[in-house]
Amino acid sequence: DRIPQSLQEYPILGLNLLRLLVQNRIAEFHTELELLSSAALENPCIKHAIELEQSFMEGAYNRVLSARQSVPHETYVYFMDLLAKTVRDEIAGCSEKAYDGLSLNDAQRMLLFSSDQDLIDYIKEEHPDWEVEDGFVVFQKAKDSAACKEIPSLQLI
Repeated sequence: DRIPQSLQEYPILGLNLLRLLVQNRIAEFHTELELLSSAALENPCIKHAIELEQSFMEGAYNRVLSARQSVPHETYVYFMDLLAKTVRDEIAGCSEKAYDGLSLNDAQRMLLFSSDQDLIDYIKEEHPDWEVEDGFVVFQKAKDSAACKEIPSLQLI
């Protein structure tokens, strides 16, 4: 009550929420949300982070990336760039589990890159175990997949 409320309070709280999103610490994100007042939840800086998290959880990654154009505070741009990397990493992890490989064009489109070279640079930097062969990205699990060990279900029962 003795000091006036800071004008930077909500932008900083929103940045903290964005930081948690970038680090993919969703449980802590929700914990922080529960600590905020209903008035704080109506602030554009906080609302932006909440909408990003909802889009991220829905898998609406294009919405997450396009939100960079409508940040409520100029300091958010840095975290939006980091969030783009988090989104790509999430898509890459799911793609690796779902597919043995993808064409360069499909991988470029799925990982939201504007050129094949951007995709190849990303693969070299973030996924050196992936291979680019004859216009395809081959995921490592496809090469390493060994026969699954059979579970003796009758004995288990």
